[in-house]
Amino acid sequence: MRPIRPLFAARREGSPRRRISPLLAAAGLATALALTATACGSGEDTDAGAETSTAAAGDGKIQIPDDIKDRLKEHGIDIDKWKGGAWKDWDQDDWLREAGDYINPVIKDLWDPDRMREAEDPDQGKGVDENDLSGDQGVTDPEPAPVEATAVPAGYHENAPEAGKVFFDSPEGTMVCSATVVEDPAHPGKSNLVWTAGHCVHAGKKGGWYRNIAFVPSYNDAAMSATEIPAATKEEVAPYGVWWGDWAQTSDQWIEQGGATGGEGASYDFAVIHVTPEKGSDGKSLEEMTGSALPVDFDAPAVSEVGDITATGYPAAKPFDGETMHRCTDEPGRLSIAKSDPTMYRIGCTMTGGSSGGGWVATGSDGSPALVSNTSIGPVTAGWLAGPHLGTEAKGIYDAVSKKFATQ
Repeated sequence: MRPIRPLFAARREGSPRRRISPLLAAAGLATALALTATACGSGEDTDAGAETSTAAAGDGKIQIPDDIKDRLKEHGIDIDKWKGGAWKDWDQDDWLREAGDYINPVIKDLWDPDRMREAEDPDQGKGVDENDLSGDQGVTDPEPAPVEATAVPAGYHENAPEAGKVFFDSPEGTMVCSATVVEDPAHPGKSNLVWTAGHCVHAGKKGGWYRNIAFVPSYNDAAMSATEIPAATKEEVAPYGVWWGDWAQTSDQWIEQGGATGGEGASYDFAVIHVTPEKGSDGKSLEEMTGSALPVDFDAPAVSEVGDITATGYPAAKPFDGETMHRCTDEPGRLSIAKSDPTMYRIGCTMTGGSSGGGWVATGSDGSPALVSNTSIGPVTAGWLAGPHLGTEAKGIYDAVSKKFATQ
């Protein structure tokens, strides 16, 4: 699905800034829309000439699975050149796009604290093309009142252990999103699955898969301020390690329709990432390391029957700095981008860019807390967020990723 809330890319001093151009939405939506999650963080590229791998073997050596080697060869990619910096080549003809083309070999120590921090400063927002909203809007409730985002107390591992940040590289530079550890039906209690937005892993209709995708659970667990964190160690910034996405899957609708502006594809803006530790985790899964994983409810009640929804993420656009975790809780309303697409959830929330992909938690159909959506889009002026209603398409992606690694 497409993010309703504007997400902004991180900017380093002296890097170009793109101005948001608000456009009036058609058919009753009087607010401009923009991507919220992918636009987070353009920074300078660092040397990628470190060792490349996907997981640490029992003998301490790092190896690249044969299937990744084979797929790299199929696309004419030399792994030595790739790890030496060839991943920085974003030639459109060579940008892997198709659903089965995902390739993301680990580049050890690429995501150091400085590089992660660079991906957090607001840099760019992308306005919506009013043509995106020219169709029948279906059922859309009145715009919700803004709900002030509140800081999650320090000790994120105790207060929101499933939440974290996704880092990745795009043609514009380093970027950041939010994400959630979710249960894996094939590996109860030992999940390596992460839920986020589709636009956090794939550029949509005009691009392909992003690169160097990694997840950091409980990023900045101690909630250090922007002035404190530059002196932090990697262990303090990433207390439960850096986990690389060895597989990612998003909807065909996002790949075919999604773009840099809100609207098309937003109702299918979700993704599942399977991760592996950059460094040895003593055989523990992501869920075992974090101590928690949320179930995903693909049969959540209709908006009229849902109570409060809590959205969690790392907003990076002003007045936030991207270093600390925030959340909003509100009763959802409905937002329809196009009558032919599923209606989205919408809540009041002042979180900004960087919160994209973050989990939305509500009481699931069985009465227990469950992930029911993810932050996808929001207005350029902030004030509310929208996320997809997870149904058949989302479940198909979730099941496919789970089954792919069921025997591993």
